[in-house]
Parts: sequence; structure tokens; C-alpha cells
Amino acid sequence: MLIQGKLHLKESDKIAIIASRFNSLVTDKLIEGAKDSFLRHGGTEANLDTILVPGAFELPFLLDRVLSSGNYDGICVLGAIIRGGTPHFDYVSAEATKGVANVTLKYGGAVSFGILTTDNIDQALDRAGLKAGNKGFEAMSALIELLDLYKKLDI
Repeated sequence: MLIQGKLHLKESDKIAIIASRFNSLVTDKLIEGAKDSFLRHGGTEANLDTILVPGAFELPFLLDRVLSSGNYDGICVLGAIIRGGTPHFDYVSAEATKGVANVTLKYGGAVSFGILTTDNIDQALDRAGLKAGNKGFEAMSALIELLDLYKKLDI
């Protein structure tokens, strides 16, 4: 038997978007895409909170607090880390990725990962909807499907 989630929210599903403010030219577009997906798939404005942190490095810390609160059915994590001329990109992207994964496993919550890691601003903007597709929309859609799957599996 094949079991998979569908892109449908219950009216009562409460979702948080946790996003970094750094590179806001990109992250604002990711947030717009995530909100669009949420509303298109049955969510209501009243059940969607957007929480901003300074940068991608802080995302796992707030994710930990929000997941532990039990106030949300799912969380969509968004950010944009753009390579510069120093190793800083490598450290921040690795720690943000590991941190989100570790916190998700710690609580077993429904979390989607929408942190872009790109070589330049043009790549980031392309992935934030400037060209075809918006990774914020995709991350929220993945979360919605995951929530539906959790319900089907009663987990």
C-alpha cells in the first residue's frame, strides 16, 4: 500500500514561518511564497505566524523554542545564505543545516527546510521567485504534505 500526504490543510492547522532577516531582499520573497502556498492549500491568515530572527545561524535556536512550546502543528524554516569571499558561508550554512536537522529530530515535529545556500545574489533571487519557482512556496508545500502524512499515519 502506498501512503503519502496531500496538499491540503485542515482549517485548524496552525503554522509558523521562522525566517532570517539577513538577505531580506531574498527572504522576503521566500516568505511571500510560503504564505501563498499556505493560503492556496486551505490555510487561514489567523493560523499563520511569521517569526523573524536576525540571521540563519539563529534559526535553530528559535526553532527549538517554538517546537518545544507545542503551539504549532508545523514550522517552515526559511533563510538565504549567500557565499562571500570568506569561509563564513561554510560555517553558517553547515551549522544552520545541522541545527535545524538536530532540533527536528529532537522533537519529531513537522518541519520543512527552506534555507537557500547559493554562490551569489542572482542565484538566490532566481530561487526566490525571480525566475520560475519559489523555494519558500515549495518548502511550505512540503510541510503541508508532511502534516497530512502525519495525520494519515496517526503520528
